[in-house]
Amino acid sequence: MEIQGKIKLVGETQTFGSNGFRKREVVITTEEQYPQDIMVEFVQDKTDLLNTFQPGQQVKISINLKGREWINPQGEAKYFNSIQGWRIEKLDTAAAPTNMPPVPPADAFEPANDLNEEEHDDLPF
Repeated sequence: MEIQGKIKLVGETQTFGSNGFRKREVVITTEEQYPQDIMVEFVQDKTDLLNTFQPGQQVKISINLKGREWINPQGEAKYFNSIQGWRIEKLDTAAAPTNMPPVPPADAFEPANDLNEEEHDDLPF
């Protein structure tokens, strides 16, 4: 599954337990009729994927939905869900074609002032 939106927050990497479990969270705001702030967690080596991202960037995150059961001390079953990211891509908001060379600025060219209209017409018909 994938979700898209604008990064609202990139959290710091947190380490838990004696075996060094790592987790890092990112919050993105979806862009739809009713925008949602969605927290996605990246774990272990995937936490490093967030190093180059910052608030305000448009991204697409590939996710897995995780669910688990926990039995409390009273014997009642509780259920928890999490959204776990495994890939994140920056979306180019300009969406310019990638096969086109960059256009130089207009002041990089000298104006053509010496054109004569009769000499310039090189059409064969």
